[in-house]
Amino acid sequence: MQPSIELFGIRIDEPVTTATDLLVGITCLICAFKLKKLVRPLWIHKAIFWYFLLMGLATIMGGLMGHGFLYVLGFYWKLPGWFLSMIAVNLLERVMIHFSATELSPKMLRFFSIFNLVELGFFMLMAFGTLNFLYVQIHSTYGFLVVVFSFCVYNYRRGHHPEIMKNMMWGVFWIFICAVVFVGKLSISIWFNHADLAHTFMFIGALYFYKGSKGILKSPE
Repeated sequence: MQPSIELFGIRIDEPVTTATDLLVGITCLICAFKLKKLVRPLWIHKAIFWYFLLMGLATIMGGLMGHGFLYVLGFYWKLPGWFLSMIAVNLLERVMIHFSATELSPKMLRFFSIFNLVELGFFMLMAFGTLNFLYVQIHSTYGFLVVVFSFCVYNYRRGHHPEIMKNMMWGVFWIFICAVVFVGKLSISIWFNHADLAHTFMFIGALYFYKGSKGILKSPE
């Protein structure tokens, strides 16, 4: 466990973990509002904005409520951040599904759209019922590695906006590294543990998702 610190007389638990969560969260919020300038009245454009907005809020809440001040609030205050992050991941899945609409049959598009919602509901219920972060991790792994990455590869191989797909795939790559570090508990020191290192890779991944998302928003499709 990372030692607590006191700042202006206020105790902060896991201070570096809290700080790196805030770094990722603030970065996502900045990306959201930079992208908002490009949003047109299309569902997919709004979903991209909401992905970054919700992921930003989720990681900020995770840092403050799930780490820094958990001793004040209690375990249940982890749940809002968990659920917002799951909804955010689900939105990015839906973005990639609908961005691939021209490459899919209507039947396949409908299947993936419905299954996407079923999958979100299942993992949210499991996380709530068990209060186990494992289901949030499984949902993120499935969402990024199975859905987002698979649709990126599918579009890239068909020559559908390959540059956009490259950036999105790089984003997934850094999220994968983040997951490996977190699950393997690979740390540098007690002051920069596995969660801090994972958040660093999340930060890099967010920048690549921003580049890819900007390409999607500027795309005529």
